[in-house]
Amino acid sequence: MDGERARVEQARASVFPHRWERLEDPGSIAVVAAHDVVIAGGGPAGLTAAYELAKHGRSPVVLELDPRLVGGISRTDEYKGYRFDIGGHRFFSKSDEVNRLWREILGEDFIVRSRLSRIYYDRKFFHYPLKPADALLKLGPVRSAQIIASYLKARLMPIQPERSLEDWTVNRFGRVLFEIFFKSYTEKVWGMSTSTISADWAAQRIKDLSLVKAVMSALFGKLATRGEVIKTLIDQFHYPRLGPGQMWERARDRIREHGGAVHMDRRVVSIEHNGERVTALLALDSQGKRYRYEGAEFLSTLPVRELVRGLNPAPSSEVIEAGESLKYRDFLTVMLIIDRAETFPDNWIYIHEPNVRLGRIQNFKNWSPDMVPDLSKTSLGLEYFCFEGDDLWSRSDAELVALARTELAAIGLARPEEVSDGCVVRVPKAYPVYDDVYQGKLAAIRGWLDRLPNLQLAGRNGMHKYNNQDHSMMTALLAARNILGLGQYDIWKVNTDAEYHEGSGDTADRGRAVPRAVAAS
Repeated sequence: MDGERARVEQARASVFPHRWERLEDPGSIAVVAAHDVVIAGGGPAGLTAAYELAKHGRSPVVLELDPRLVGGISRTDEYKGYRFDIGGHRFFSKSDEVNRLWREILGEDFIVRSRLSRIYYDRKFFHYPLKPADALLKLGPVRSAQIIASYLKARLMPIQPERSLEDWTVNRFGRVLFEIFFKSYTEKVWGMSTSTISADWAAQRIKDLSLVKAVMSALFGKLATRGEVIKTLIDQFHYPRLGPGQMWERARDRIREHGGAVHMDRRVVSIEHNGERVTALLALDSQGKRYRYEGAEFLSTLPVRELVRGLNPAPSSEVIEAGESLKYRDFLTVMLIIDRAETFPDNWIYIHEPNVRLGRIQNFKNWSPDMVPDLSKTSLGLEYFCFEGDDLWSRSDAELVALARTELAAIGLARPEEVSDGCVVRVPKAYPVYDDVYQGKLAAIRGWLDRLPNLQLAGRNGMHKYNNQDHSMMTALLAARNILGLGQYDIWKVNTDAEYHEGSGDTADRGRAVPRAVAAS
């Protein structure tokens, strides 16, 4: 047990550089007035919960690590007047409630944008979703015939049993199409071979799209799917005029107008409890100053691993081990300023070319013209998926800008001399990873946390579920309504379309799917 405690203290020290002993000095803590609700994390989930609570007369406080920006990975960064998104964020939801909330927060700055995205493969650009005429022309008659034959073979002689993402996708699209449009990009994003990613991830993640649906939609539009809205196939979406961060900056302002608080530069380092309830959160600012936030109710959107590390007193060794087992996929964005008014017409392009490390490119001017201060130029976001501390993550900003410039030229989108400037933003813990043990580990953590009824979890990292903004927001809305006494909602029953299932027997994990490894035979 002592060894386990020492290990978690070492883990804590690696995440929280200020040692815990210093927090025990009461003279070093700036006592902060108590709030009704203390919320850890100023991303979509934390701010949505605070907004809902403040509208109903409660006094929430949001503690956000970043000293300037709210929104988490949905924030909008800025460099020399160029605003850029941390990953593309379409605002589209099947939930009327979430759509109404977006419009309520942002008003006329919530604009409608046309969607155009393509796949880069074999030095060609393919429309996504696939358009049959476009694909056949660019692939050529021989490759097209191979795709059709491969698809028919897969339907007649499917792989059994389906164990991996590769098996699942080949069975539905054929091996040739899988290797062209699925394999390379998926492996870049997750850092795992498609043969080792579990088939149930594919079943959840791309269940709404099939080759037949894509072709029928391209030929006959909505008639092909009887009016069904498939997220992958939508051709319009809403977007904040100044990027997704504008939504969350406005939400922050609204929270303050309603009497709530959003405190920036607050890293939550300790979750104090007495074994029956959480009593306070301790936070540090970038200068090492300490703050104590007491409250009646608490909501955490912190990565679950960090939440477990911060529990004070520490939980059982089983829970500590479970928290340490949770894994994350990280990524970084290289924003380049291009001395050209137009580069390509897409919102974003998926890079399925295995010869470059680049995964996806955003064209921020095409998300909204107001993202770019000089319309004679273009700003592009080149996304690289990595693990924190690996060779990509550890490169200097100058090295990453140079890599991005070289790869942009390699795929023919801009000449190196057209790149006038650039910057880098690293995003740790962007995607929680599902491996073959995560479910049991998360269940152990949730079981232990049940003894703290005034602590709820919400959001992507807060629940270790790979979900979009609308899903994160719905979990936060339900958490806020639990606090307000407006219902007794099981937040874990929010599904991937930001809907809530109240069936008493429906306890399946409906979170947006993230790869997990194939279980051993």
